[in-house]
Amino acid sequence: MAREKAVNRKMGMKMKENLYQVILWIILLIIAGTMVLPFLYVIMVSFTDSSVYVAGSFYLWPKKWSTEAYQLILSGAGFLNALKSTLFITLVGTPLNVLVCAGLAYLLSKPVPGKKFFNKYVMITMLFGAGMIPNFMNMKALGLMDSYFACILPSVCGAWTVMVMRSFFQSLPVELEEAAEIDGCGQLKMFGIIVLPLSKAMLASMTLFAFVSYWNTYFSAVMYLTSTAKAPLQVYVQKIVLSSTVSDVVDLQLELARTVPQEVMRMAAVVVVVLPVLVVYPFLQKYFASGMMVGAVKG
Repeated sequence: MAREKAVNRKMGMKMKENLYQVILWIILLIIAGTMVLPFLYVIMVSFTDSSVYVAGSFYLWPKKWSTEAYQLILSGAGFLNALKSTLFITLVGTPLNVLVCAGLAYLLSKPVPGKKFFNKYVMITMLFGAGMIPNFMNMKALGLMDSYFACILPSVCGAWTVMVMRSFFQSLPVELEEAAEIDGCGQLKMFGIIVLPLSKAMLASMTLFAFVSYWNTYFSAVMYLTSTAKAPLQVYVQKIVLSSTVSDVVDLQLELARTVPQEVMRMAAVVVVVLPVLVVYPFLQKYFASGMMVGAVKG
């Protein structure tokens, strides 16, 4: 009798656990749907043919497919100029950010003179910022107005990134560096041939963060870039979304630009800007969890 009660109690607990899991999965699917459906709607609208497009209607599968909006966006001079600006900012800023942050983090992970002062100095920059006007005056005093480096240099070293990298470097086995030092390896060589290869997961995670940050450059571009030709993709998309006549922003005088609905062209512009991040992310995703977790073990 007691055994049957124990079995029934165990089955009841298992049913409750299964019910809890089902409810949890339903809640997570609803949350995921609120994030995925809007983006899926944007993609479907961007591929909708102008002959079947109905403004204000919601659908997740177009009645007729078309790539006219993408052809217009990609062929416009405005998009090409914005793409060049974004590529320069991203391809220069991302490796520079990772290299500078890794170098500073490795320095702070070692028993160097003034280590406590520099650690506190880096932490203060994470808690307090100079503000918009001092930053603008600083860029102007440095002669970086209307220069791509005005969008690159302010973000080249972040306190949070340095702290995560420092924790990761501190978690590496000290014996490896001691063995390399006995063999006559200097600190710079040790950093290049031993520390960095062991930090691939963490560096991949930080590279992803830096890539997304520079690719989404908007506020600094609005603040410091005065030439329209130097505006990056985010500023370009913002003008398209807010413009009443998209064809003027895209720099198109084709007859086709008048037949494609404005909303379809806006959606196509958004997809074109977001697509590179979606392409890069899967290649770095496998390093993301391990890099962030290992870097947070020791502080």
